[in-house]
Amino acid sequence: MARVVVDVMPKPEILDPQGKAVLGALPRLGFSGVTEVRQGKRFELQVPEVTPEVLAEVEKMAETLLSNPVIENFAVHVEDDLTPGAGA
Repeated sequence: MARVVVDVMPKPEILDPQGKAVLGALPRLGFSGVTEVRQGKRFELQVPEVTPEVLAEVEKMAETLLSNPVIENFAVHVEDDLTPGAGA
């Protein structure tokens, strides 16, 4: 099995109220040095194998269902092997 990940983030010109709320909370919790926070979404899709066709299909999923291309950008990448015992 393989894992294909789709990361979705608001476009830079789009306001991110959730990111602003997190940015405001960090100092109150004792964390400093963060100047900007953008909050997005992550989708993990398990597929039997990664092929160019599968990646094209995931790109299509990301564009039509997983993101709103008007206000969000997305990136598709393949994660490491999901074999039991690999990683942790």
